[in-house]
Amino acid sequence: MSEGKGTATATRSVLEKLIAFPTVSRNSNLELIVFIRDLLHASGVDSELFYNPERTKASLFATIGPRVDGGIALSGHTDVVPVDGQAWTVDPFQLTEKDGRLYGRGTADMKGYIASVLAAVPALLAQPLKQPVHLAFSYDEEIGCVGVRPMLAELAKRPHRPSVCVIGEPTAMKPVLGHKGKLAMRCVVKGAACHSAYSPSGVNAIEYAAKLISRLGEIGGELAQPSNRDARFDPPFSTVQTGVIKGGRALNIVPAECEFDFEVRAIPGFDAEQVPKRLRDFAETELVPKMRAVQPDTGIELAPLNSYPGLATPHESDAARLLAVLSGSNEFGTVAFGSEGGLFQRAGIPSVICGPGSMDQGHKPDEYVSLAQLAQCDAMLARLVDHVRGTAP
Repeated sequence: MSEGKGTATATRSVLEKLIAFPTVSRNSNLELIVFIRDLLHASGVDSELFYNPERTKASLFATIGPRVDGGIALSGHTDVVPVDGQAWTVDPFQLTEKDGRLYGRGTADMKGYIASVLAAVPALLAQPLKQPVHLAFSYDEEIGCVGVRPMLAELAKRPHRPSVCVIGEPTAMKPVLGHKGKLAMRCVVKGAACHSAYSPSGVNAIEYAAKLISRLGEIGGELAQPSNRDARFDPPFSTVQTGVIKGGRALNIVPAECEFDFEVRAIPGFDAEQVPKRLRDFAETELVPKMRAVQPDTGIELAPLNSYPGLATPHESDAARLLAVLSGSNEFGTVAFGSEGGLFQRAGIPSVICGPGSMDQGHKPDEYVSLAQLAQCDAMLARLVDHVRGTAP
């Protein structure tokens, strides 16, 4: 028997079903959500669904135990990143076991955690609970933590809501209290086309975009200075990077359009909005006047794409103490990737992160989670069951 296989049998069974739903963010997640809803209903647990405007996707919220204020929320996202263009050696949407590992898209990020939570439901129902356990499964986390927002907005209106949230992003089961926030922006440069033989008569949108990207690089260099660092994070400073650029029609035409997308990964305490503000000031004072001196109908526009706040839960908080009990460790860390934690925190629900698998495997071909990691997560949730029953030592 593989290491951890005996304790993770129920979790493995659920995970096999979850992986079979190809819930890439561009697709609907409704079949998976209905599967979870029906699974919970069969155990006597009712669920609420929070749909997107098109009703093609939904988040799910369910409560096990007394309907009182407080309790612990277990949060996970149901969407996964695409597999297009990746060299998988196994079917990404069929669970494959090899050498103590379970392969498939989402095994680490983060259906493994959701499977472990669902496998723990019978134990939660076995005896009366002194405090509730809430299940919060969302859609479209991978494209900006979209689906959790309407669910949190509704919870904010209610007299009872969780007092802490445990988010099961893959941390190799290490307790995590913080991550950076993210701001994604699009910059659109409107130039003026002409024949390239007469290029001074036009406004080259690509060249002006290059000046803006260069300015972003300068800002990023300033953010990396020692005075702006926070040693808890890796890298220990806020970062700026341009990830996508489009522009031009043909080499002999001065390009009239160019757009690029950039992001800011901000350490807690740094206002990411400072970056687009500085870029906008640079554009309006240095670049746009030169562009309009050649052609008045030109300009530069910046628009947000998505964002989520960072997370910085204090070490001395009740949430951190709970995580130490559940994880068996108070060696708290941070992660480089983001989560829904900052949004829960902003909604008044202190949040922590701990889950099976590693982001070293997430988003890659042949993504996997080990059976041993799932067993550790099952053990953490068993300690959670004891905690909410009031039987923990």
